[in-house]
Amino acid sequence: MNAKRGYLPEDEKNFSPKAMEKMKTAARHIVFLLDEGYDLKQAAVFVGNHFLLSARQRLALMRSVASHQQVSERKSKEAPLEAVKDREIWIDGFNLIITLEVMLSGSPLFTGMDGAVRDLAALRGTYRLIPQTTEAVDLMLGTLKEAGAGEIHVLLDEPVSNSGRLKMLIAERAEQMGMDNLDIRILRDVDRELMTKELVITSDSVILDNCVSWVNLAAVCRERNSR
Repeated sequence: MNAKRGYLPEDEKNFSPKAMEKMKTAARHIVFLLDEGYDLKQAAVFVGNHFLLSARQRLALMRSVASHQQVSERKSKEAPLEAVKDREIWIDGFNLIITLEVMLSGSPLFTGMDGAVRDLAALRGTYRLIPQTTEAVDLMLGTLKEAGAGEIHVLLDEPVSNSGRLKMLIAERAEQMGMDNLDIRILRDVDRELMTKELVITSDSVILDNCVSWVNLAAVCRERNSR
């Protein structure tokens, strides 16, 4: 079974040091267009065609760049991990767990201009548990337990396959850790639910642009995992 979440063989070429230098230049061009009011997809197509970027490289850029105004607003709403102590938090479940699975698989991750860590998994509604899933859940829960988080709401997307199995796994691991402060829900529209919340844990750009505040838990977990 291929358990290397978010990896394709051509990634070695797409994200080689030489390719990354070209992508950095392309990113500057895209950001210029975003600052001028252009749509991200249109800007990525225009610049991607000019630099002859692959679909995989364009996806990485689209998930990494933002206008300077968006970056400023997102950073102004970012709260440190310490802010979750005894506070209610809201987790974009699939978004975070998949990113942690990708990290634990050794697949490409990108830190966006806003500091959020993003992957290239692009599951599009299909999901299955892999060997790294349990470790990803443990890393998520363990970090929050250590930080003294209050009530933890984990929201999972109903249309995504195996959401029920992931819910059961999270509940089982939380019970084994002695955590009784979890509320795990499967919802039809997770994004809409999170857009009005404080202390949201996600890297979804639309949610970051609309939520009251957010915590960059994936970045914290990546730093701890690299020690």
